[in-house]
Amino acid sequence: DSALDVVVALRARPRPFSKMGRVIRSQRKGRGSIFKSHNTHRKGAAKHRVLDNAERNHYIKGTVSEIIHDSGRGAPLARVTFRDPYKYRHQKALFVAAEGMYSGQFVYCGKKAVLTVGNVKPLGEMPEGTIVCNVEEKTGDRGALARASGDYAIIVAHNPDAGITRIKLPSGTKKVVSSACRGMIGQVAGGGRTEKPMLKAGRAYHKYKAKRNSWPKVRGVAMNPVEHPHGGGNHQHIGHASTVSRYAPPGQKVGLIAARRTGRLRGTSVVKPEKN
Repeated sequence: DSALDVVVALRARPRPFSKMGRVIRSQRKGRGSIFKSHNTHRKGAAKHRVLDNAERNHYIKGTVSEIIHDSGRGAPLARVTFRDPYKYRHQKALFVAAEGMYSGQFVYCGKKAVLTVGNVKPLGEMPEGTIVCNVEEKTGDRGALARASGDYAIIVAHNPDAGITRIKLPSGTKKVVSSACRGMIGQVAGGGRTEKPMLKAGRAYHKYKAKRNSWPKVRGVAMNPVEHPHGGGNHQHIGHASTVSRYAPPGQKVGLIAARRTGRLRGTSVVKPEKN
């Protein structure tokens, strides 16, 4: 009788919560582990100089000591040597190289620098229509926009009263930033990199070997139902709409996330006139 009570008690006990299904690839990527970036051979973070008095009010001269390749990055980097304004020593900076930069070139950083390729100036000190790269998003963040190979931003308009500048980003969107934000004059070197076809899997392998574990990519429809929402079925088909809510939980959030529209972009794009 007591043994029967024990069995009944065990059966009545709440089961421990167990998740159904497998943790899918997009969820595992957030953990890091094997999906971390491969940064062993990288040369360092490419940034502008720390914003100091020399740049705020005047300019400082540097020399490009070498142009180097950075592993996992499409654009070359420039090592620039400056003389420290306060101590007897050198300051070394690593810039994203602009198209046309060469070793031995003098570059000038600061408010009063000349408008030539490779120099760094605040956006408010440049005329409208100037092509710039490695632009700061917030004053002093040392460069955040238009940094990929061949990319550039265009200065669209200034508002001196409000101290803001409108720029056109490589994506085509317009953005308003502070006029004190710095940018390098010119476009990033290494343009046209994506125009050469890969041709073989070995080249893709070596490309992503330097970046991170993101190749080869198995398609969701080629998986089993346990591994992906698109998996399973007697033919490789999704079986439901490929669009998915912005608020879908992780594990369900695959496909075209919060899509405004789907399908091919057809027809010509209409450029909206500027509002003055």
